[in-house]
Amino acid sequence: MWLQLLIAAVFIAMVISLAMGAGFLLRDSTSSRRLLTSLKWRVGLACLLMALILFGFWSGRLG
Repeated sequence: MWLQLLIAAVFIAMVISLAMGAGFLLRDSTSSRRLLTSLKWRVGLACLLMALILFGFWSGRLG
């Protein structure tokens, strides 16, 4: 149960990071680095999400 909640939380964090990145893209100047930081967070969260899903299937807690 805790694994499913953790996966959902990481997915929601990815969606929030995506929305923040879209806002930064539309509002910030060209010299702002916030869009790149948002992308780094999103890539890191995606790697964590894949690792959690693989762990869940490997351990038998998912599926």
